[in-house]
Order: sequence, then C-alpha cells, then structure tokens
Amino acid sequence: MIGFLRGGVVGSRPCDPMRKGAIARWLTLEVQGVGYDLMTTSNTAHRAMVGEELQLFCHLLIRDDQMVLYGFLTSAERDLFRLLIQVSGVGAQMALALLDRLAITDLVAAIVMGNTRILSLTPGIGQKTAERLCLELRTKLAEWRAAGGGSPMGVVPAAQEEIEMTLLALGYGPEEIQRAIAAVQPRYASDKDIEPWLKATITWLSQHTS
Repeated sequence: MIGFLRGGVVGSRPCDPMRKGAIARWLTLEVQGVGYDLMTTSNTAHRAMVGEELQLFCHLLIRDDQMVLYGFLTSAERDLFRLLIQVSGVGAQMALALLDRLAITDLVAAIVMGNTRILSLTPGIGQKTAERLCLELRTKLAEWRAAGGGSPMGVVPAAQEEIEMTLLALGYGPEEIQRAIAAVQPRYASDKDIEPWLKATITWLSQHTS
C-alpha cells in the first residue's frame, strides 16, 4: 500500500482530453527517477507548479484489470474520498467532482446537515444521489468530523443556506457563491446576524466578478 508520494512535479494533463470541463487530471510526480501518474482534482493539479516538490497522499483503486492511483493534498481529503466511494452509485469521478467543487468542511457540513441542494450543484450529482450521500454518510461523517477528520465549519448552516439562496436568486453562479462565502467566512461566520455577512459577500462578488 502506498501511503504518500513526495517528488518533483513533472506536469499534468486532462484525464479525458475530449471532454470539456472534465474535473479529473493526471498529475505526474518524479520520485527517485520514477514517474508516477496520479489522478487528482483540477484544483490540485492547477496548484502544482512544474519543478516544485509536492507530497500527495494516495489511494490505490483496483477494478477489473485497471489500477489507478489517486493523489490528494491532505490525508483528510484522501480519507473523505474513501468514504465517498463507499456510497452506492458514487464512483471515483463523482467523488473527485465533489472534492473539486466544495471545500472539505463545506462538503462534510452539507452531508451532515442534509443539504442536498448544495450537493446537487456538483456536475453529475443528481437529487437522488445527493440524498443517498446524506443517508449513508451523515452519521459516519458527523463522527469523523468530531474526531478531527474535518474541522468544524464555525458557521451557522441555516444562515449560510439563506445567503446561498439569496445570491442564487440574484443571479450569481454556484462557484462564485462558494468562493465569496469562503473569502468572507472567517470574519462573519460566527455572527448569527446574516445581514453583515450577506452584504460582505455581495461586496466581494461585485469586486471579483465581471
């Protein structure tokens, strides 16, 4: 079993060059003269600079006659990936899409709180799959988060959901909303009054979107 690999970044490429907007990418690491291809999220691949040293935590998936090595920036991300692919109907590509779309804390919170709307904004995740994720993982992830697998969000989930709904109604896209909330969250998330948080989020969006 390969726990992690540390080596120089050689480069990355789409796993499916013909599919526009594909989430998964191959990231090549050179470790002691050997090149390892690891499947990662687009976010991970784009953060990796050619020539820099990078450590990726690994999961080896063996199916039929194919072996695929998946790479993650943190052990928590890898562990969450392992939980996601245990859910019926959720394959590795769906799990990577969820991890690419949402921060770990947001993804865990969405499942624990049963926020299927946020989950179903991820490409490939329909309402039924989102419900299955919540049903099968809610208890496991609540325990995992309590044990330190994922840091508590430090937000009031109902407040965040109200902000998200308001921003969606204003015409902002899901990705923009998640970036904006993440940007202002440290300052406003502990405030039970959502008005300052909402205003700060809209201000951030007006400054960072065209």
